[in-house]
Amino acid sequence: MNQHERIEKPVTARRAETPMPVAGATVTDRVWEALLAARRSGQPKRSDSWTPAERAGWDLYAPLLGQGDRPLVFAQIGQSLDGRVATVDGDAADVSGPEGLKHLHRCRALADCVIVGANTAIQDNPRLTVRLVKGDNPARVVIDPRGRLADDAAVMAGERCLVVQACERERPAGVETLKVAMSAEGLDAVSIIAGLIDRGFRRIMIEGGGITIGHFMDADLIDRLHVGIAPLIIGAGPSGLTTSPVSLLAQAKRPQTFVYGLASDIVVDCDLRA
Repeated sequence: MNQHERIEKPVTARRAETPMPVAGATVTDRVWEALLAARRSGQPKRSDSWTPAERAGWDLYAPLLGQGDRPLVFAQIGQSLDGRVATVDGDAADVSGPEGLKHLHRCRALADCVIVGANTAIQDNPRLTVRLVKGDNPARVVIDPRGRLADDAAVMAGERCLVVQACERERPAGVETLKVAMSAEGLDAVSIIAGLIDRGFRRIMIEGGGITIGHFMDADLIDRLHVGIAPLIIGAGPSGLTTSPVSLLAQAKRPQTFVYGLASDIVVDCDLRA
């Protein structure tokens, strides 16, 4: 099919063109305290006395609280202007700016559990804790089908940790395991989310890497996606989000999006259910 044939063919999958809302967002102490209170009570409430930037800060994070007892799955990824998450040598330490890192920690604080893949856990050795803002640490979940993650990994230490695996490997004392069948495409994403919900997790965050997030997106399991973009150009290296390819742009996902400026970074908030 040539370019002219594509132009002549009607595009039915595309949404009607609407302006993309853009707002400068500020998360002050009173906004963050209100979000944490709403997380505990389940009753979100935005104050009319807040400034426009504070209301935008609330609007960015309030959807991550979910609605009632209904489970919510959201993902967050930080990348450069050219869509990279690290250099070709694997340096990913400073991809996000100061506010981008705070954004990540706010997302963790609003989640019941945070998921990463084995590659991210091995290469970055993250703690997945909340340190840059006030809030409780989420439970840590690592998808490690073949048991590659070392027992002394940072994610294993401290509070509740759960490993999703297909093997029979023993884990350190106190670390929970969730066994899921494996196929050529990897562990079944639907079974992972169902297993976590059965264990009491309602707000489930998928932090990385990009392939892991893409695996859950391909299974249509993500309700909300935050893409943090920092003002730097890396040039080459791992891509941010990796999903199954499409042949035509008409087949591409076109979520409803909102853009928020957070001083050092911007966040594109994608509603995948709108």
